[in-house]
Amino acid sequence: MKKIRVEYILLAVVLLLVGLGTAWVYWQQTHIQAVREQAKAAKQKELNQVPLPQLEKMPAKSQSEAVIHTTKGDITVVLFNQQAPLAVKNFIGLAKQGYYDGTIFHRVMKNFMIQGGDPKGTGQGGHSIWYQKDSHLDSGQGFKNEISTSLYHLRGSLAMANAGKDTNGSQFFINQNPTNQQDQLSKAAYPKRIYEAYHQGGNPKLDGSYTVFGQVLKGMSVVDQIAQEPVEDNGNGEESKPKDPVTVTTVEVVKEAQ
Repeated sequence: MKKIRVEYILLAVVLLLVGLGTAWVYWQQTHIQAVREQAKAAKQKELNQVPLPQLEKMPAKSQSEAVIHTTKGDITVVLFNQQAPLAVKNFIGLAKQGYYDGTIFHRVMKNFMIQGGDPKGTGQGGHSIWYQKDSHLDSGQGFKNEISTSLYHLRGSLAMANAGKDTNGSQFFINQNPTNQQDQLSKAAYPKRIYEAYHQGGNPKLDGSYTVFGQVLKGMSVVDQIAQEPVEDNGNGEESKPKDPVTVTTVEVVKEAQ
């Protein structure tokens, strides 16, 4: 009987230790999950506090404005000097030089975007204002990306086209996609107001890879018209080459913020 009691006691101790171990593992998992949720909530709170200039109805004093005059009509854009100073300075500088005059929207994709700014009209040309002038800003491959938690590829956003990270030259594109993109998003990764704005369309898959530096104020109907233009194969298997390209007659800088 004494031997049996000892075995029972040992078994009880083992079961107790196993129970305590299981409880410890469960506590750890619960604690880790709670920490993650707290971090996620803190990030969301931080995101909700950043300025979102694309959603403002009127341009601020710190923002520039330009009109892209095209053969289909005018597109007025506000430019975000504070969040993307290099891209804005480059765009304004090239515009004042007449660099964009007579260029075409060489890449047009309905329900995606329209792209222009290439003097060659092929998608293979164009340089920044610093090319062969300031190697610190442009060593020959283009200037660096400016990614901001304040700016997103919403419908109507103006962004720099590139051939990879930090290869910005003269080409730009306007996000045209009009379809709701909220099912493509993680709420925790976006400010609440941006998540809501993506209901109106845009291309969130581009966030983090391209510099957004402006937003269309007036003329989205012109952007939509250009996006509707008939296209053909561009030679690389992409139906994006306009059969009758729309031309940028000039880009007029109507306000240059200091």
